[in-house]
Amino acid sequence: MSTPRFRNPCVILNPRAASGKALRLWSNVRPIVESTLGIVDVRFTEAPNHAAALAEQALHGGADLIVVVGGDGTFNEVVNGYLSNGRPINPDASLAFCPAGTGSDFRRSAGIPRSPHDAVRAIAEVPVRKIDACGSRVTTPAGDAITRYFANVASFGIGGQVSVAAKQNFLTPLHGRAAFLWATARTLLRYRARDVCLTLNDQEHGKSLRVMQVALGNGAYHGGGMNVCPLASLESGSIDVTVILETGFLDFLRSIRLLYSGDIHSHPNCAHHRVQSLTAASDDQVSVEVDGEAVGCLPFAAWVLPRALSIAGARLAG
Repeated sequence: MSTPRFRNPCVILNPRAASGKALRLWSNVRPIVESTLGIVDVRFTEAPNHAAALAEQALHGGADLIVVVGGDGTFNEVVNGYLSNGRPINPDASLAFCPAGTGSDFRRSAGIPRSPHDAVRAIAEVPVRKIDACGSRVTTPAGDAITRYFANVASFGIGGQVSVAAKQNFLTPLHGRAAFLWATARTLLRYRARDVCLTLNDQEHGKSLRVMQVALGNGAYHGGGMNVCPLASLESGSIDVTVILETGFLDFLRSIRLLYSGDIHSHPNCAHHRVQSLTAASDDQVSVEVDGEAVGCLPFAAWVLPRALSIAGARLAG
């Protein structure tokens, strides 16, 4: 029986998430989804960015809940179908995340249960919350400027390059996590700091910095559990920015543990800012990722969209 909260639930499933894990998971999860939420309209993605189109179609068709079964990339695509010109297509519709991907960092940031079965129960039981999203403008490899929304974390620098490498190595078709780890190791060995001009909020002049990584956190986690923006909150109405300045290779490797412990801001070469908007430019090639997906390069701009997303099943603090 459907809960009173949701009358027309829809599931968007990426059958390729986590090298096919999501599809195998769905056969086990579907009974609890339908016993908890009612009969659902199930839609399978067939290509990159297809989830955004499926979400938009479902919302125009009257869906009041979209459950994403997949990883952070699939959830990001659905967010981009949920929002139009920075606003929800249907403000009364909610999103939910049933984690089945390689990283599932949005799950960590939003307090969504690790177990898919527990995540489904939380969708039915936990009150819907309004959380922030972020808009961004990024430059594609072809030189075009596009708008891309994100719910969790965007970054540029070494994180952006890892996302590019994770999509372009021999392990990608075989095992998503192995591909990511290989890309991380390879990028760490080769990456060097870039000169970037950062402008925070409405500053008249940006500041030129030599950086390894800049992370913009609506949420706290990215990269498979790195607590890169430990002070970020999905309900803060702002973006937390972690800037990692140029550092020696060995020191950078030793400092990676700080990313996982949540103590990254204690490093002397790290700066923290809280902003409503940011722009970045560079004469160098600097790759950008949003919610783990490689989307282009600098120039880049980002801004907060307060309370733009309705989320079911998130156990947020406060």
